[in-house]
Amino acid sequence: MTVYIHEMPEWPGFRWSQDALLHRLASMRHRQGRLIGRMESMGFSSRAEAVLNTLTQDVLKSSEIEGEILDKDQVRSSIARHLGIEIGALAPADRNVDGVVEMILDATQNHAQPLTRERLFSWHTLLFPLSERRLGKIKVGTWRNDVSGPMQVVSGPFGRERVYFEAPAADRIEKEIAAFLDWFNADDSMDLVLKAGVAHLWFVTIHPFEDGNGRIARAITDMMLARSEQSSQRFYSMSLQIRQERSVYYDSLEAAQKGTLEITRWLEWFLDCLGRAIAEAEGTLATVIGKARFWESHVGISFNDRQRLLLNKLLDGFEGKLTTSKWAKLAKCSQDTALRDILNLVECGVLAKDSAGGRSTSYSLSLTLEQRMVRFR
Repeated sequence: MTVYIHEMPEWPGFRWSQDALLHRLASMRHRQGRLIGRMESMGFSSRAEAVLNTLTQDVLKSSEIEGEILDKDQVRSSIARHLGIEIGALAPADRNVDGVVEMILDATQNHAQPLTRERLFSWHTLLFPLSERRLGKIKVGTWRNDVSGPMQVVSGPFGRERVYFEAPAADRIEKEIAAFLDWFNADDSMDLVLKAGVAHLWFVTIHPFEDGNGRIARAITDMMLARSEQSSQRFYSMSLQIRQERSVYYDSLEAAQKGTLEITRWLEWFLDCLGRAIAEAEGTLATVIGKARFWESHVGISFNDRQRLLLNKLLDGFEGKLTTSKWAKLAKCSQDTALRDILNLVECGVLAKDSAGGRSTSYSLSLTLEQRMVRFR
């Protein structure tokens, strides 16, 4: 019979080997400090662009881990609107997009504020659209109950399901959350990066809500990481990295929840994943710097709004070939207008026609610009 860590007499007495984690933690802390230092040395607009990109990925990928795909433009616009960042035309955002954005921003922008029972209920309510609540699909702002049986994480075809995890009984939640919140808010001597890793495992093990536990756990993780940096500005996304390692993430969780309260291996994975998230962010930094220097070096050229929009997409890594048809669609203009915009940029040396011609005529950033961008990556 499987025994879960929350069933052990010494729960929640987590323990780990400080010596085994020392090198990983020091290395990760060094990379964390170096990245933040480089970001804070950038100009305001470049730093705002980096924060916007990071938070957009954080919201998108945290939802994607749970199988929910959000619209990137809506997420980006919602974050920009909430933070007062100017990005031109804003795409209208659905209420469910705004809700996820508001939860992440509350966790990171207000990281120094205590995490409370009421705050968790507020986040849970933000995650679920009003339409789902009205239809009774999900009970929000309250702990789960066991009316339909114990809360289990399962997969597999009907009749042959595999139980990965079974959460504590619902009548334990109030006591379990109280202990978790007291520990989370305590001003102790524990390294806050390690505390983020323990908090993530502890919260998802309690599994206090009917749905949304994973997204809230990742918001809690971001909140503690922001505390560790004493900064509300996010320059890397743990959720993006977890999404890329989703199967390993779930395997690591399962192993920790079915193991013992000795969680060194879980914390090793957490620190390694965080290190990879920071490494990923260094590539983002290169792109942001490249974009900033591109616009600085072309300050004397008068670009219209359509040209600025499409050039930013190219600098962000436009997928596929840029043609007049794609330009017209993205810029919401006629093909004649698109062609005039493109030819003007070719004349200025910003764009170059690709070698293939005829009906397949396409354009790219000029070779000179591409070479400049490579130096920043």
